[in-house]
Amino acid sequence: MLVMGYMSGTSLDGVDVAVLDTDGERIEAFGPAMMMPFSAAERAALEKATRDALAWDGDGPQPLSFGLAGEVIEAAHLRAGNRLIAQLGRRPDLVGFHGQTVLHRPERRLSVQIGDPQVIAEELGVSVVAQMRQDDLLAGGQGAPLVPCYHAALAENIGVAGPMAFLNLGGVANLTWIGADGTLLACDTGPGNGLIDQLVQARGAGRYDDDGRLAAAGTVDEVVLARLLSHDHFRGEGPKSLDRYDFPLDWTADRSLEDAAATLTAFTAEAVAVTARALPQAPKVWVVCGGGSHNPTLMQALRARLGDCRTADQVGLRSDFVEAEAMAFLAARSLRGLPLTFPATTGAPHPLTGGTLHRPERAPAEMV
Repeated sequence: MLVMGYMSGTSLDGVDVAVLDTDGERIEAFGPAMMMPFSAAERAALEKATRDALAWDGDGPQPLSFGLAGEVIEAAHLRAGNRLIAQLGRRPDLVGFHGQTVLHRPERRLSVQIGDPQVIAEELGVSVVAQMRQDDLLAGGQGAPLVPCYHAALAENIGVAGPMAFLNLGGVANLTWIGADGTLLACDTGPGNGLIDQLVQARGAGRYDDDGRLAAAGTVDEVVLARLLSHDHFRGEGPKSLDRYDFPLDWTADRSLEDAAATLTAFTAEAVAVTARALPQAPKVWVVCGGGSHNPTLMQALRARLGDCRTADQVGLRSDFVEAEAMAFLAARSLRGLPLTFPATTGAPHPLTGGTLHRPERAPAEMV
């Protein structure tokens, strides 16, 4: 099938959309991909919904801001989807829709993604698979990471044998370890770019640490770094997941922007290293994707701790679109009833399929 997948991450930069030719087990071909940025007004609506979600924390009726933010998500996804369909020259056979995460509390079986998949289905005239985390959460899993089985398909596609690992550096960082026999292990390692982005934005210095220049000019505060690494997330074993806002930033108030950025960059890298030490075997190679793969200071910190780290672009993949591709891959698996999550990736009790299929109720308009 030709499947279009969407991802709107916690960085709130915009909507990624990508097309795969896949049966949910193998990747036959990579189709077009693009990113649709949010406008300043759209981003403001999403930021308010995120703040409200943290204050709400699942207690009582959902905040009213979720409704407006959901409309923003739907509109941006439709803009991106229609543009990609125009490039493709036809409608895809299926769409994988993730929505915008505003709250993730797996210990309470709660993960909130806004945006109505039925709206996407109706407007694009294509069936949409959504809510792919929910069955895992309801069964007692973490609901994240969702992408390990896609990482395994990518490893096969590029011919990299295990033990190896994929590391996604989004707002939160997550890794997938692939053993020589194909065994999968996965978890969120800690912060990705999210804390660095929050810091830079709060200081009015842009949306992110461009090329890692701020961190490169600063000095790591080892005392603060040790305190951050004492967080409960780094204790114990097994699948673990996080919300972008699980770590404090109050300590940055009396540090320079550069020193705080350096400390947070070191925190992201060291959190991956802590997780890596618990793996059954050290990966021979790490393939790094997501926005953090473009940060040379962070990549240098990872290489110093992990060894051979290559960006997804360097191995012939698309660093910025792996998660959107994964949503397409998972949608195809869901349609076929194949597992999306596993005991060693999310803590699910057994391999679980998931997702809800939303079919358009009216016939699609003719393509122009």
